[in-house]
Amino acid sequence: MSYINADIVLPKELIKEIQKYVNGVNLYIPKVPEAKRACSSYRLELSRRNREIYQLSLQGEKVSELAATYFLSEKSIYRILGEMKKR
Repeated sequence: MSYINADIVLPKELIKEIQKYVNGVNLYIPKVPEAKRACSSYRLELSRRNREIYQLSLQGEKVSELAATYFLSEKSIYRILGEMKKR
């Protein structure tokens, strides 16, 4: 794990406030849990798209046509179909 100097990334006011509680020690700040990230709406959109691709393939749509429709490579379509079959 690499460390970053707080002086580089945090405002001075925040550093002073943190120093009231811990002064001169290494402090670990955990990541925001996946469910709370701002990109969750993007994940929902991708999930909807992937379900749509899977349904179309079940209806007989060719991989090459799906790739052209969704502007993806055929390899990406095969990956999506493989992931959806596992569910």
